[in-house]
Amino acid sequence: MKKNTLILAIVALLVGLGGGFFGGVTYQKGQRSNLGQLAQNRTQIRGGNRPVVGQILSMDDKSITVKMQDGSSKIVILTDSTTITQSTTAAKSDLSNGKEVLVLGTTNSDGSVTATNVSINPQFRER
Repeated sequence: MKKNTLILAIVALLVGLGGGFFGGVTYQKGQRSNLGQLAQNRTQIRGGNRPVVGQILSMDDKSITVKMQDGSSKIVILTDSTTITQSTTAAKSDLSNGKEVLVLGTTNSDGSVTATNVSINPQFRER
């Protein structure tokens, strides 16, 4: 009887460890995609394009207007290829007035920015 209980306990432990391992691998796959996006964002910043950081003042289906930290505003053009993220990938419908955003993209001749990436409620590390 004790032998059966011990075997059952070992099997249950192995099943639990296997499930935990699978869950961890699945979680980590999602994290890698975010790291790739961060690397892409860093490359864009180094390429000379300044990020737009601030609060959404207004928006429509194709653009958002962001109040920047210095009080000025910037029009950000959203395209079908613009990636919108929170902690994970988000959608245009997740954007709303008053939300903090970090926008990366290309500055146009009229001063607006065509967004390649919009991060909602970005978390900045203090240096």
